[in-house]
Amino acid sequence: MKRLPVLAVPVLLLLVSLSFFLFRPTTPPVLSSRQAFEPDRRLRVYVADLPRALNYGLLDSYWSLRAADSRIEASSDPDHPPPNDHSPYPENPLIKQYSAEYWLLASLRAAATAAVRVVTDWREADVVFVPFFATLSAEMELGWGTKGAFRKKDGNEDYRRQREVVDRVTSHPAWRRSGGRDHVFVMTDPVAMWHVRAEIAPAILLVVDFGGWYKVDSKSANRNSSRMIQHTQVSLLKDVIVPYTHLLPTLLLSENKDRPTLLYFKGAKHRHRGGLVREKLWDLLGNEPDVIMEEGFPNATGREQSIKGMQTSEFCLHPAGDTPTSCRLFDAIASLCIPVIVSDEVELPYEGMIDYTEFSIFVSVRNAMRPKWLTSYLRNIPKQQKDEFRKNLARVQPIFEYNTSYSISRGSTSIDGAVSHIWKKIHQKLPMIQEAIIREKRKPDGASIPLRCHCT
Repeated sequence: MKRLPVLAVPVLLLLVSLSFFLFRPTTPPVLSSRQAFEPDRRLRVYVADLPRALNYGLLDSYWSLRAADSRIEASSDPDHPPPNDHSPYPENPLIKQYSAEYWLLASLRAAATAAVRVVTDWREADVVFVPFFATLSAEMELGWGTKGAFRKKDGNEDYRRQREVVDRVTSHPAWRRSGGRDHVFVMTDPVAMWHVRAEIAPAILLVVDFGGWYKVDSKSANRNSSRMIQHTQVSLLKDVIVPYTHLLPTLLLSENKDRPTLLYFKGAKHRHRGGLVREKLWDLLGNEPDVIMEEGFPNATGREQSIKGMQTSEFCLHPAGDTPTSCRLFDAIASLCIPVIVSDEVELPYEGMIDYTEFSIFVSVRNAMRPKWLTSYLRNIPKQQKDEFRKNLARVQPIFEYNTSYSISRGSTSIDGAVSHIWKKIHQKLPMIQEAIIREKRKPDGASIPLRCHCT
């Protein structure tokens, strides 16, 4: 009996400890419904409430247009006059290449999606998806609006839609909770949301590259004080690089045939900014016997030329254009043509999930500018390595497919395509985004804190 008090002490301490954890007052987290980051669970997505006129209604308006896109020949516009059995999203190559906005919203309307779970209460969401077809809105203004008026606000229907989206989204308590940092905007077209970018810069932006943003930020840097460390409005810490929609058909490895051409390129010779390298490469490579450099637009004739060129060439050149990347890279992957990327500032989709060096060749602009260097380098790549590259291209083709029903029709058993990988990449950003939200909330009123570089 004398030992009982000794045993009672630890038991009593245990009960006290348990009561402390079980019954202590709980302090609600900063984002009350959010749990700790769990990489094995689905991303919880709340779809912002926007009128149908800003997404599927825009498609209705597009298909009701009777005139062709003013930027191309009428005979080259596959959508106007609209065919009776038209596709869900435009086939016009200027627009189709940016179709991610359509497929991402469609995935949230599907009965089941492996990567995400749609929630009806914004307080339960990890991210808020803004269902605005920003690319289609911009392209309709560019192709059917008043010529030269895109950058103006007066009489610009695209600007009116941008303004409506931003006003609606930023007035919602979900935006005020996070300052917009957990909102997702699809902005694949380099000119999407052109007039309101500064207002949505804190959000998660889905873009094809960062090319169009650096120029905008360099201008703003000249207007700000030196105490502010300027950074681009985009950053790999929060934003997601998404693939273009490829315009050429997918070639299966079993369909691959001889490739007599060493290197192939089709596109515009003259570009701006970083694309000046393209013109120099053209001059260096244009007279090589086993290199094809063609100028052209992806109309019906140009498309057939591109299909033939990419499917019969060992390598496909991917130099920078107006922006560091283009749809051409994803056409090369679909065609099993080994990409040769000459673009020092390129950013690519899904990095960290896949390794591009397993199926692509990266060449610095400096080396590519050396006469005969590039063709000599490519000719010395052994056949075994090229075959391995092509096998790896075939392996990654499905993850660049937005329309996974097409992949299934070609015999693929995987539906884990581009949309799923984009959602997974957004999910990977959550810890950094949640940290930024929490850090922002503890800043006291009146504090003057300079912008800091969100380095990539």
